[in-house]
Amino acid sequence: MTEADSDECGCTGDVQRAEQDPAYRRALWIVVALNLGFGLFEAVGGFVADSQALKADALDFIGDGSITLIGVLALAWSARTRSRVALTQGIFLGALGLGVIGFAVWRSFNAAVPEAGMMGGIAVLALIVNVVAALVLMRFREGDANVSAIWLFSRNDAIANVGVIIAAALVAWTGSAWPDLAVAGIIALIFLHSAYLIIRRALVELRAPDISVQTNAAS
Repeated sequence: MTEADSDECGCTGDVQRAEQDPAYRRALWIVVALNLGFGLFEAVGGFVADSQALKADALDFIGDGSITLIGVLALAWSARTRSRVALTQGIFLGALGLGVIGFAVWRSFNAAVPEAGMMGGIAVLALIVNVVAALVLMRFREGDANVSAIWLFSRNDAIANVGVIIAAALVAWTGSAWPDLAVAGIIALIFLHSAYLIIRRALVELRAPDISVQTNAAS
């Protein structure tokens, strides 16, 4: 990342890489705590409310928290290793999306109407948590594939929460489970789209010449 790019995203510290900024490391730890903590809470709420959308969102929270934790550890690794980590993150996210779609299809054959009030209330709390996480990470959204992956996870969570809130309103209005299942599927499609972007970016970085190796050879 160039100095101009750094100024544009508002990053502080080392202008070459936002991920070397101590403020970015602190931001990641905040996001890890928010994602893992609320993910466990939402998972319980999803089972109590019998909402597939909440369960999918909880799985996303927990997955994001775990992957962001790996991202924190990856800050000390080489650029090529971080790209490999991002590739793994993309593959994981894609598998998560396919799993959610499969489970939603399976539940459609025996769909139960979720508790709309609890579903909507938990979704509102989830949106607040995700907005906080997105705001914490917003100025660090530019960087390599690993940085971009973590930003995309938080952004997608906030978008998904709006969908769950809408689904809860439609469930209350129609008395049907289909809005819940539909939003679970939409969340899964968001997973798949982000997985594609992350994998593509990581592969581009992995195919690029290793600058450190070239530098050592030249010296």
